[in-house]
Amino acid sequence: MITTTDLSKVYRTKDRDITALDGVNLHVAQGEMYGVIGQSGAGKSSLIRCVNLLETPTSGSVTVDGRELTALARRGSRGRPKRPTPQLRAARSSIGMVFQHFNLLSSRTVRGNVELPLEILGLTRRERSRKALELLDLVGLADKAGVHPARLSGGQKQRVGIARALAGEPKVLLSDEATSALDPETTRSVLRLLRDLNQQLDLTVLLITHEMDVVKSVCDSAALMRDGRVVESGTVPELLATPGSELARELFPLGGEVGGPERTAVDITFHGDTAAEPVVSRLSRAYDLDVSILGAAMDTAAGKQVGRMRIELPGRYEDNVVPIGYLREQGLQIEVLPATEPAAAPAVSAAAPATGLAPAAGASEPAPEVAK
Repeated sequence: MITTTDLSKVYRTKDRDITALDGVNLHVAQGEMYGVIGQSGAGKSSLIRCVNLLETPTSGSVTVDGRELTALARRGSRGRPKRPTPQLRAARSSIGMVFQHFNLLSSRTVRGNVELPLEILGLTRRERSRKALELLDLVGLADKAGVHPARLSGGQKQRVGIARALAGEPKVLLSDEATSALDPETTRSVLRLLRDLNQQLDLTVLLITHEMDVVKSVCDSAALMRDGRVVESGTVPELLATPGSELARELFPLGGEVGGPERTAVDITFHGDTAAEPVVSRLSRAYDLDVSILGAAMDTAAGKQVGRMRIELPGRYEDNVVPIGYLREQGLQIEVLPATEPAAAPAVSAAAPATGLAPAAGASEPAPEVAK
């Protein structure tokens, strides 16, 4: 539904050129909820604005719903955008956009704000009113049609923004940090709404965000951007099953310091039914091992229960090949972490001999062990 190929965007200033996008290749399937995540300055907003050609790419192509939008754009001198062609305006009608800042007109009622794009489309007053009320009912705000935006909460304002974005019956919805200005509970409700719309309307949704919880909550696929490039992408289950995946580590962070060369640290990813199985206890009993649990996380991603756990086994990797093989046989994703070298022992001052006192507040305690 959305494909970018070698997409680049360079902003030219008097003093220097700033590369916001550097050869971005992305594919979003029809009906997919796709999250693009990255820190500020990673190029996320430039990407989403190039997808609907609010920004004209410096090079590369953008295809939405089978139409190459970059081929429909008219370029001025030095690649500057000119007024959109009629063909580009027609293609854009299948793309809705929700912004971080609601951009509602304070002088218009809620219904009036939703009617605005319908006026541009040339609908009659009766048609506009009927359509706006249908959309407000869809986002749960039918009772607020006659209210002005100043009397709405942040979450309600964003719902109006979503209704307005759906006015042209788009096939694609772009969301640029739509929940970043909302509190956690309101964020969850807006994300649930976007997921419901995605399923009810077979709507393809491209989300730009810097929040991992957004990706974890609603996205089928995700891409990580850094310095204008996509450094990792795939479906959420694929990412969680990829050893060394940076996105998987960020989605389900695990604490626990990895031990020295005489210990073997292993990250385990549980999917579906395996998430409820007592695999570690069985491992401990089957091989008579003292298994230390360094960290664990359990949550739902892409609608499925997923868990990650970091454990430590006594002995080097060579001593644990069979137990690790047992874990893999259970259908688990296993990643063996590199051992760390022991730090040099600090010198003990003669004036302050070792006392054997308990660790100070904040010092780490030994990892818990699973009984044999």
